[in-house]
Amino acid sequence: MKQFKILSINISEKAGLKKTPVPHAELIADSGIRGDAHAKNWHRQISLLAQEDINLMRAKGLELSPGDFAENITTEGIDLTALPVGSRFKIDDCELELTQLGKKCHQHCEIYKQAGDCIMPRRGVFAKVLKGGKISTESIGYYT
Repeated sequence: MKQFKILSINISEKAGLKKTPVPHAELIADSGIRGDAHAKNWHRQISLLAQEDINLMRAKGLELSPGDFAENITTEGIDLTALPVGSRFKIDDCELELTQLGKKCHQHCEIYKQAGDCIMPRRGVFAKVLKGGKISTESIGYYT
């Protein structure tokens, strides 16, 4: 099994907003992160984006923080888009299943307007929670 780090956990009470970092969160099976606007029984319960991809946008001169792309979990040490849909990974006692790679961008976000590009539609991934539990920014993830 390979490891990856959880750098940030981010939530927002309303959809369409940047997410705010929190030190820990509760993942609810078949729902998502407690307190996040996207938590419901559907295939995009949790969004993940790699810090390595955020750094590509920073290289364009943008000041970016975790949650600015509205990702729930910012990771380090895993190429999320290299995993096929259906892949499972663990974060502490929680288990997630990758359900979607990228997404269609219906409206250009503020980052796109500033830089002429946004990585979330290409590099962000989505997962559903198979087994819930608590995670923190000190959590380690595992995948095969």
